[in-house]
This record gives sequence, structure tokens and C-alpha cells, in this order.
Amino acid sequence: MARLARVRLGVAVAFAFACGVLFATAFDWTRHLGAQAGVRVAETRGAPVDVSGGFAAIAERVTPAVVSIQTERDPRRQAQRNNRGRVPPGFEEFFRQFEERQQQEPVQADGSGFIVSKDGYILTNNHVVGDADRVKVTLTDHREFNAKVIGGDPTTDVAVIKIEGSDLPALTLGEDTTTKVGDWVVAVGNPLGLDFTVTAGIISAKGRSNRDLPGLLGGNYSISDFIQTDAAINPGNSGGPLMNSRGEVIGINSAIASRTGFYSGYGFAIPISLARGVMEDLIKHGRVRAPVLGISIDEVSPEDAKAAGLDRIAGVIVRGFNPAEGSPAERAGMQPGDVIVAIEGRAVDRVSTLQRVVRMNEPGATVNVDVMRYGKKQAFKVRLQERSEAPAVAARTGGAAPTEAAPKGETAEKLGISVEPVSTEFAREANLVADDRGLRITDVSRSGPAFRLLAPGSDVITDVQFPVKKKVRTAADLQSVLATLKAGDVLSLRIYGTAEPLIGVRVVNVRVGE
Repeated sequence: MARLARVRLGVAVAFAFACGVLFATAFDWTRHLGAQAGVRVAETRGAPVDVSGGFAAIAERVTPAVVSIQTERDPRRQAQRNNRGRVPPGFEEFFRQFEERQQQEPVQADGSGFIVSKDGYILTNNHVVGDADRVKVTLTDHREFNAKVIGGDPTTDVAVIKIEGSDLPALTLGEDTTTKVGDWVVAVGNPLGLDFTVTAGIISAKGRSNRDLPGLLGGNYSISDFIQTDAAINPGNSGGPLMNSRGEVIGINSAIASRTGFYSGYGFAIPISLARGVMEDLIKHGRVRAPVLGISIDEVSPEDAKAAGLDRIAGVIVRGFNPAEGSPAERAGMQPGDVIVAIEGRAVDRVSTLQRVVRMNEPGATVNVDVMRYGKKQAFKVRLQERSEAPAVAARTGGAAPTEAAPKGETAEKLGISVEPVSTEFAREANLVADDRGLRITDVSRSGPAFRLLAPGSDVITDVQFPVKKKVRTAADLQSVLATLKAGDVLSLRIYGTAEPLIGVRVVNVRVGE
């Protein structure tokens, strides 16, 4: 019996060892351990962690550098910020009295962050510390610091704060571009008031955009390229690190997809390669010196790809310019309707790819941009300019034009729209120049192919760009082109949008219906 027991014990030990090897291999830890000696780390960052102990080793190494952030916002100052630019003349006293009756206690909020340098720089979300009047930071060893907000960027939701200290624990900033869907990740933060909570999961998707998370980031220059993870993230996790299996930061936890406001399966993190550039600008310049091409862009649709002559649905379409006249891209010769397929020799598959390559440059730098223009490839050199915080308004759109539908005019059934020539009165109200006095769209059928692409009352068709180039001045001009097209063909229209001064002229590609 004793001999049998020893045999069984030996088999169990061998089986456990084999399982351990398979477990480590599945997490790809054996390769990382072997490569550890070759890692170079900036002296202001922590060293990569030995993860032979699994997630426990990551948690033990990184948690001391994760911080709990408490903010206070003075209610009166917050109300003033919210009402800035919204108070009608003559109502200032009314709103002042209203603000005085509001809650007198400071508005408090919690979030997370992580130390990135031994002298106390901390990365977090802009929505955690933006507009905060007081910021307090707490470490895992219960030390508390008053923090200074170095700066924040609403377009990426990245912010930097600073505490005074030396030889503080700091995290290593990794490389998110080499991560893959399915890689293991760890999130650390302070969800629901539960300080320094560790959760784990995998990367569920990459490249999530504002289309996937509507309303998260605002503004004409918002950049989104979120990492999606199923590691549990809840309110309070915002600003905390998302780490790979080596304990290196690959993202800043920023948002959740939820109908309840609490974890429902997926969280989203800002890629650290994007956040790193914002952080360096904020520390060095006190603001983000973001370079821009000066274009209004969108993901390529099947209609856009067909009009451009692409063999696959990828790239970024130029809808218009921002500002509407004199943008860097316009000066270089680019046109609305161009599809950007490469920049600086790197293929462009979607908006976030283009944004991130542009962001890697400094304002004033010249970049090479390759586009497809209705079947022909063209190259341009564009000198980047620094983005403007003030909204850019087209010089020739001084007046506000009517935007309500005017159900009259001739019908273009293949597009599901009704049109009429631009009247002298409308042209004067919209400040239209002669070249833009085409056909005003008066109605758009909800069941037609142009629904949600064209706006009745405010959009004016000025030209057909594809499959032929033709000025449009009368309904007959438009009908003559439509008569040559069959269902499924794509029509590219140059539109002057009087309700969109930031864009002005843009190109819309519509798949023709029956």
C-alpha cells in the first residue's frame, strides 16, 4: 500500500508539473521570462515585472504605483463654467442668484491614475481631473498628496497631474501596437470606492472608435482608437492602467459599454502610445501641440470605395476641409472626395490609423499623403499646422440659412430627393457664391438611398463628381446623369452645406436605387 501511494504521488506531481508548463505556455510567460534581460527601460520608469508568479506577481509589482484620485469642484465655479457663453445678455444677475441658491458643498468625485516617473508625474483621464478645483492623491501605503493639474486634453481624454516626491514607485509604459486580440491584460483601479482592485481579462478588440462609443469624446479633433477588454472596469477605474502580461502599461482605462452605468462585460482603454505623446506635450509645453491636416474625415463606406476605385473597403475619405478655406490639405491640392490610402509610406486602413500617424509629427512638419481620386492615385506633400481650439468658420458662410424641408420642386426618384434651383433670396441668406448656386434639396425620402446623407432645406448640389464631372444648375442637369445609371451604381455629389460652416463644401457618395 505504501509503495502504491508513492507511485500515485509521483504521478500526481508529474501531472501538476505538466499542467504548470502548459498554463505558463498558454499565457506566453515562458517566452517573456527568457526575453526579460533584453528589455530597456527609461530611468524614470519602473522595470518590467517577473510574472512567473502569475497575476499575483503583476498585482504586487504595479499596485504601489497606482493611485486613488479624489477631486473637489466648487459648485459656484462649476456653474459658472457650465454657463460660460450660454447666459443671454441681461440675464447675468438672474443666473448669479440661481448659482448662489445651488448646493454649497463641494462636488466630489473619485478616479484612478498611475505614477509614470519617480519624481511624481501621474497619468489619468481628463474627465477625472478636468475643471477640478482641488485634487488629492492617495497611494497604497496610505500616503496622501495634494496634486497639481499639469494639463489635460479633452480630444483624447488624457491628463497629467503632479505630486511632490522622490523615488516614488513608477510603472513601465509598454507598446500597445504590438498587442493582439486575445492577449491577457490586467486592470488596476478604484472602482465603486473599492481602492486598488485588480481584475484580469483579455483584449477583446482594438481600434474602437467614436462610432462604437458615441458621445464619449467631443470636438472636431477628437481622436479615438480604444482597446476593448473584458477585464472588469467600473466607475472609479477611470484613469487607471491596463497592463499586459509583463506588467507594462498598454492603455488608460477610460470608459465602459453599459446601459446601467456599471460593468456589463466590456471596458475601453486609451492606447498608451497615443497617451504618451499627449503626456510629453503637456509636461514640456503645458498644452497639446497637436498637428492637423485640416480635413474633415470619415471611415470609407462601400459607396466611397467604389467611387474612388478601390479594390477593398479601407482608407479615410476627405469629406471637406477645416477650416473650409485655406486648410493645409487644400493648399497642397487635395480635394473633397479624395480617399487617403497611405501617409508617410504607411497604409491607412481607418481613421484612427491616420490620426495616430499624424499625431507622431510636430506642427510644421511636412508629410507625404497618398490618395485615390476616382480611380487615379495621387501624392501630395502637406505641411501640418497646429490645431486651433477656436471653431473655424468658412469665410463665405456668414448668414444662417433655413434648414427646414420645403416639400416642393422636381423629384429625382433614383436618389429619393426633391430639388429646386437656388433662389436669389436663399443665395443671399446663405452667402452663396456663383459657383455654389446649384440645386437646393427640398425633401429627402426616408426610404430613399440619400436618407441621412443629404439634408433637406440646407444642402445644395453643385456638381456631379463621379462617374462623370458635370456642373449642376437645373433639375435636368441632374436627371441627365441619373438616366445613365442603373440600380447599384454610385453617384458622387459635391455638396455645399449651408448648415455646416465647419465643412462648407463636401462630397457625398450615394448608391443609386431603383
